[in-house]
Amino acid sequence: MASPVLFTNTISIRGRKAKVSCETRGRRQARESRQTEVEVRATVVTLRPPYRPDRKLPTVTVNVVLVRELNPPEGEDPVEWLLLTNLPINDAEQVRQVIHSYSVRWMIEVFFRTLKSGCRVEGRLFQHIERLLSCLAAYLIVAWRTLYVCRLGRSCPDVSCEAIFEPAEWKAVCRVVRGEVPSQPPSLSEMVKMVAQLGGYVNRKRDDPPGPQTVWLGLQRAHDFALCWQKFGPDAEPGAKDV
Repeated sequence: MASPVLFTNTISIRGRKAKVSCETRGRRQARESRQTEVEVRATVVTLRPPYRPDRKLPTVTVNVVLVRELNPPEGEDPVEWLLLTNLPINDAEQVRQVIHSYSVRWMIEVFFRTLKSGCRVEGRLFQHIERLLSCLAAYLIVAWRTLYVCRLGRSCPDVSCEAIFEPAEWKAVCRVVRGEVPSQPPSLSEMVKMVAQLGGYVNRKRDDPPGPQTVWLGLQRAHDFALCWQKFGPDAEPGAKDV
């Protein structure tokens, strides 16, 4: 791209492991996590349509943003993003917004996967749109909480689990998973793993933390256990066990 460099920026590149040893594609190869500097360019491009014998297709004008790594480590493929968008790119701030939107694309994908596969929102059939919208509003909160638990457990693993879990929740889960209730609430990372175990996560020595699927399944069971703890556990209010 012959457009001038608008600005440079330092970004964090997440490391990864090759899933298949025979994989040859560059974007699937293993790499180490690193901080790197990238240059950013932007321009407007007009795309010519393919030929059709029966009709003439119109041209399409798109905005293009190029993000390219300047000095990749030896043996590493440089990071390069070629972004096509209809968002404005009239100044550097607008270009930064395009890049930011792309950088969170994977989290958006995971959010909608949680909403569709976990909450099964596409299977909720209603005769009236108002009912569907009300249902969707509730499931959006459920999907958000699932990702909130996952991400906070990774970014703040050592904080107390009571930052996001009620006492009845962590006590009930500890009792079911570990067979005992500790005197102090466990850390958030420990609690997330126990919740994920209720959803099928195998808690062995491994590098990958629990994902949204095991967490959303585990949260459903944890909610049921917490209700039982409030009604029938040691902290139940007098008379609650007789209900």
